[in-house]
Amino acid sequence: MLVAAALLLLFLDSFTPWLQPARKWMAEATVPLYWLTSLPSRLSEYGDESVVGRRQLEEENEQLRTELLILKGRMQRMTEVVAENVRLRNLLNATEMLKDRVLVAELVGVSPDPSRHTIIINRGEEQGVYVGQAVLDADGLMGQVIEVYRSSSKVLLITDSAHAVPVQVVRNGGRSIAEGMGDFGKLSLRYVPPTTDIVVGDQLVSSGLGGRFPVGYPVGTVTAVQTISGESYLEVNLAPAARIDRSRHLLLLFSALETLGAGDLGGE
Repeated sequence: MLVAAALLLLFLDSFTPWLQPARKWMAEATVPLYWLTSLPSRLSEYGDESVVGRRQLEEENEQLRTELLILKGRMQRMTEVVAENVRLRNLLNATEMLKDRVLVAELVGVSPDPSRHTIIINRGEEQGVYVGQAVLDADGLMGQVIEVYRSSSKVLLITDSAHAVPVQVVRNGGRSIAEGMGDFGKLSLRYVPPTTDIVVGDQLVSSGLGGRFPVGYPVGTVTAVQTISGESYLEVNLAPAARIDRSRHLLLLFSALETLGAGDLGGE
């Protein structure tokens, strides 16, 4: 009788829709049973995720602190990277304005002697650097190469007390000689007669006289013109156009002078 009843139910379920409501009701009735049977495994997973040992927590906290410190350090470095990108962009703009061939160099050392304004750059004989070569930054004339090594060179800055460069006033073409004063922020003009037409704010560029520096590169801006009692000449001070004590990326200027030997280049 049971077998006959089972066969009858199978027949009715396969060929008629009469048992569909009962099938749906039984399926819904078994859902709580499935939930109860899976409860042990769910509790086990929850425990594995929620219950963590003290040592593991300490290790994770230490790792997070380390990662946070690294990220903060990288953020600090990003400030310098952004500033360096700005400087390089300015330097690129400067190279586009130059007619002469240039070579980008980087400052790698500064003289420890406060009385000498010299720097070391990472370009030398291997790159064709020569004694007397003009050095610029993105804003103006920095100095000239005085010693050349295999892969580096020494540059004498225009603010050194032993350096002088022929200049001319952009406004009227008046010529003079700008000397270093041992101060990164100051130059002075040599032997300026009281009748000279020069005023505060005048822009001075290299005149090209003497054959050492090419003509037309910014040297400085007049910041003071004073008459000294008992003196035959004016005291004229300049602010250098170049960022003498701040520029890191520089330009070595190749001009017609590079065809001359070092012995042909006289000192200013």
